[in-house]
Amino acid sequence: MESIAPAELAVELLNHCLRGSQWPQDVLQALTDDALDEDERLAAPATRALFSILVERLADLFEPALCDVYAALFSTVIERALPELRASGLQARYRQVRTVRPVTFDPENVFVLSRVTLGADIAVTSILLDAARQRFPKARIWFAGPKKAWELFESSPYLHHLPVAYGRRGLLSDRLAVFHDLRKALDQPNSLILDPDSRLTQLGLLPVCPPERHHLFESRSYGADSLASLPQLTRQWVRETLGVEDAQPWLHPKFQYDFGAQSVTTVSLGVGENPAKRVEDPFESELLTLLASRPGLVMVDAGAPGSEEEERVRRAIESTGLSADRIGLHEGSFASFAAMIAASELYAGYDSAGQHVAAALGIPLITVFAGYASERMFARWRPDSPGPSTVIQAAYQNPQDLLAAVRAALPL
Repeated sequence: MESIAPAELAVELLNHCLRGSQWPQDVLQALTDDALDEDERLAAPATRALFSILVERLADLFEPALCDVYAALFSTVIERALPELRASGLQARYRQVRTVRPVTFDPENVFVLSRVTLGADIAVTSILLDAARQRFPKARIWFAGPKKAWELFESSPYLHHLPVAYGRRGLLSDRLAVFHDLRKALDQPNSLILDPDSRLTQLGLLPVCPPERHHLFESRSYGADSLASLPQLTRQWVRETLGVEDAQPWLHPKFQYDFGAQSVTTVSLGVGENPAKRVEDPFESELLTLLASRPGLVMVDAGAPGSEEEERVRRAIESTGLSADRIGLHEGSFASFAAMIAASELYAGYDSAGQHVAAALGIPLITVFAGYASERMFARWRPDSPGPSTVIQAAYQNPQDLLAAVRAALPL
């Protein structure tokens, strides 16, 4: 199958998964072998196809039956990459750890695994951290994940960090390379692992500890066909698993901002490298112009240095023709921008991490939500806030209609 592009192989596999038919094993093997190839020029596009077309699509549908499909498919991928692990054993273990059951012992260490994406670590993982702290006040609570995610919580006096490097855009071999070190760190006597569908375990499949100490919040299936948000479902899961009634999303970065009497609106035009979440031009520059027509300062996050987002943000700001005393640019870590959101009076942006920060803090927010794979995905990822919150579904609306909706949602 050397002549078949990885994307075509992934689409063929996805179609079988969605139909409920058995995928050809030779197709899965070909895609996996390409993704594991020593030549990065072959491995990189195959890895992208495997995850973006196949794995992420199965997850984004939030269809319970597809969790079993994913487990059967990706356990085969893992066995191909890590021959010491058997697909049948991984699937059997997966069925154990996904079972919702109460924790019946008092651990010395509680390891809460990062979901790696920043928005999910606010909307989901932080609730598990809060619940673990409440349920086990004498235990050491660990956040296991990348430095960028840890920065959202690093000033918390009760939380410890287990650094785990994981590249969301890394090769398949790199993504699975964390397994042995992670198992060594987590497989400690009297420890508990709370896994919020983490990429670190490939959504619960990697055997990082004995199954009785591994509790997987299978967010892709939990809640079944309800339209509850992920924070709502996470709180329900911790009630069943840990007996904690009032766990909440939170963050505690080291940064602080004080704008005094000046009114500030924070804006993120980030889309998590998913262009489908964007609205076509000239929406972004006109959105900034609209927000800057109100009293106060608009602060826009630049995104990662050198990224497509930074280029797009700078272009949008320049297109407004407004000076820096009306529209400013935040250049720094996301944790720094999260602290800026905390000091602002309004947040606006796409479906991205910023909306979950604003929601956790009760900051009034306006989200333009585009590019979702299903209505259930929209329901799961909509911001869950105790404060004023407006979510505008962008599907089938042109930029001017969306701007009118934003204008109508602006606080007086």
